[in-house]
Amino acid sequence: MQTYWLESVDSTQKYLLAALKSGALCAPVCVAARYQSAGIGSRGNLWIAQEGNLFFSMAIARPGLPEDLKLESSSIYFMFQFQELLRSLGSKVWLKWPNDLYLGALKVGGCITTLSGDNVVCGIGINVARAPEGFGVLDITCNTEVLLEAYLKKFLRPMLWKQVFINYRLEFELYRSHEAYINDNNISFIDAIMMEDGSLMSQGRRMYSQR
Repeated sequence: MQTYWLESVDSTQKYLLAALKSGALCAPVCVAARYQSAGIGSRGNLWIAQEGNLFFSMAIARPGLPEDLKLESSSIYFMFQFQELLRSLGSKVWLKWPNDLYLGALKVGGCITTLSGDNVVCGIGINVARAPEGFGVLDITCNTEVLLEAYLKKFLRPMLWKQVFINYRLEFELYRSHEAYINDNNISFIDAIMMEDGSLMSQGRRMYSQR
């Protein structure tokens, strides 16, 4: 996967989507930035940039991902593997369904996944060095370029969704006291049922993690 580092950009996700559409870039490809002025957060909010943090978006053609991966649950697939990488380095981050990394009660990172033609485009932002008020920062020291390189190597031989899901379902059980904001509603995990494709059944509705 070719990686391009930009000094500054409004949003790596917007930049990559536009480059794919124009044909300037082709999957598999990753665009990272040292500064991001208008990153995309959950529910269309801005992801506030802080110097020294990690911001990147990558595009992978659908045939390059496991056949058993439900595209609507691709955020779990990408973000859980990032969590596992951070834990292998000594971090205690955990993944809150559907797409946020937390340390304790503070959010330290997030993921947004978009379909663009036959490409799955995943954007990730992680507070590696500092965080705005109300957010957390990673509990380990790491170089952003080295961290990104290690993460992208995971997709040289992509894990099956089944492998990721078995581990994530165990993780989900540990954090049932939490809730998520889905379709303008706060959804409690306490009585939710996690389905094998990564969706949740709650209050008679089935919800997926794609954002």
